[in-house]
Amino acid sequence: MENKKKRMAIIASKGTLDMAYPPLILASTAAAMDAEVAIFYTLYGVDIVNKKKNHSLKVAPIANPAMPSPVPFPNILGVLPGMTSLATMMMNGMIKKINWPSIPELLSLCTEAGVRMIACTPTLEMTGVSKADLVEGVEVAGAAEFLDFAFDANISLFV
Repeated sequence: MENKKKRMAIIASKGTLDMAYPPLILASTAAAMDAEVAIFYTLYGVDIVNKKKNHSLKVAPIANPAMPSPVPFPNILGVLPGMTSLATMMMNGMIKKINWPSIPELLSLCTEAGVRMIACTPTLEMTGVSKADLVEGVEVAGAAEFLDFAFDANISLFV
């Protein structure tokens, strides 16, 4: 009996700093554990692989009540000017403190580990993002291409 390689299929639909880490960490870890991995970037998730944006992703404090704060404050304060910058600064501080790699570094790690990264064609068309805007190695394809991989996945995640 043939021992098939494990497969992980991930859909990344959010492009904020705090939502860029989960698919990249899970993908790079699974690839290091010898699994085949594909990430489908759709909607705002395309910002993660957009080389013009991925180095400066933000954290949205509004509707993010679990976000730690040095001073507890009501969620409604997230709408005030400057709160996104403050939340992003706090998150970047936490990331630096634990010595996590940056998003571009994690993308490079995923590429080196053989993670398939697929940007959604309709999303690119809708947002005016071109293949030239994407980090090297990202494929451009529709849902059918990703699903062809995902149908045989042992683990499927929507993050």
